[in-house]
Amino acid sequence: MKRILVFTTLFLLKTSCLFAQAEEAKVLGQWSDTTLVGSFAHNNIYNEIWGYAINDHEYAIIGSTDGTHFIDVTDPTNPFEAFFVRGRSTGAAIIHRDYDDYQGYLYVVADEGGTSFQIVDMNQLPDTISVVDNNLINQAHNIFVDKANARLYAMGGEVTTFDISSPNNPVLMGRISDFANGDFRYFHDGYFENNIAFLNTGNSGLIVADFTDAANPVLINSLTDYPARGYNHSGWISTDCNTYYFADENHGRDLKVLDVNNLCDLEVGKTFDAQVENVNSIAHNLIVACDYLYTSYYYDGLRVYDISDQQNPQLVRYYDTYPEVDRTRYEGAWGVFPFLPSGNILISDMQSGLFVFEGMADNCAGQGRTNNCLESQVCSVTTSTGDFGVFNEVQISPNPASDHASLIVNLSEVLDDLSVSLMNVNGQAIDNWQYQNLQVGKNDFSILLPNSLSEGVYFLSLRSERFHLTKKLIIER
Repeated sequence: MKRILVFTTLFLLKTSCLFAQAEEAKVLGQWSDTTLVGSFAHNNIYNEIWGYAINDHEYAIIGSTDGTHFIDVTDPTNPFEAFFVRGRSTGAAIIHRDYDDYQGYLYVVADEGGTSFQIVDMNQLPDTISVVDNNLINQAHNIFVDKANARLYAMGGEVTTFDISSPNNPVLMGRISDFANGDFRYFHDGYFENNIAFLNTGNSGLIVADFTDAANPVLINSLTDYPARGYNHSGWISTDCNTYYFADENHGRDLKVLDVNNLCDLEVGKTFDAQVENVNSIAHNLIVACDYLYTSYYYDGLRVYDISDQQNPQLVRYYDTYPEVDRTRYEGAWGVFPFLPSGNILISDMQSGLFVFEGMADNCAGQGRTNNCLESQVCSVTTSTGDFGVFNEVQISPNPASDHASLIVNLSEVLDDLSVSLMNVNGQAIDNWQYQNLQVGKNDFSILLPNSLSEGVYFLSLRSERFHLTKKLIIER
């Protein structure tokens, strides 16, 4: 009994320290439909969340396996379904839907089913809505509207650009399927500002491109090597366009802070997490409104960070929307929307539906985005994600290590040079080593670890003219 009491006390002390400066968000209302079915893949009934305000009414727009639900949240304590638009494809095969709006029109896509694109005229709300099915997009994983330039971008494989200056009649501007001679072939999601794109390319990393000519966009730079690298999933830029925050969709991976004042010099400066003791923690989608970063974590729900100091996000609000056991799957909070004039925050939970939270006291979320603060740059950069075929194996032994480690590089062909950097989780280089004339087969290098290093997670970054590769190194002493 004494041991249990000590453990509980220590756990409570640790938890209270984690959330010392954060408060639990206040739930104002919830909505779900118990008649809907979950998907075959993840048993998720619900997916993306969006929001819209018109004629003194506020709406949460939430996707499901059945279609798109317009939930009136004008009174956030009494949300109700005002309208429903059945999807062109429905049922348990549907996992993803995505939304964005422009001048009173909602654009709807799904990533399954073969036919998905719908345009919903919301200008007559709260009285009625009207729907137009359109075959311009068969299916897409995500869409993004650059409102200042009247462009709709569809992603999920290719990037397809439409002119929506006539909102109910999109016109195709261009379609691209790869960058850098095929090094980047899949485009999962993207953020666009003044025709500059931050494209999340999954396992290939992040790229920045100029889409001024949508049919022939120009690669500006790429980021393929950074701390806690995983499946580059989604991101959002700060209101002043100085900082880009992004998430890798892998369990246990931190969010990243990227200074983008100079697009020719991209380097992650800091990483941060949900401040939970959960090895399965996984960030999904994130949005910046004013000085706050709003993030939906699958298992950890809503997380709001104060980014008034952009390089040092501070957790200020949290709420776990998923009460079930955390696993190495995709379950829980999917999306977040903080732009309603009331400041109230919307979360979609894959299993539980819509949550409406009280917003931040100094709300300015309703102002939305109007500025075009990014400018194109011409950089002299290496565009390749890497020729990893040169490797048979890269191994660190032992790992965890104490005072030294062996870096074993097994090559299929000769490598002229190799630069190895020891980095901390904030991306800062601690030590560097240079090696030349690596031969075919096993190359074994001894890495001496500085005595001044504390225990924790570090990274060995391997670079040459042909590739960037990062391996995790754990130090225990």
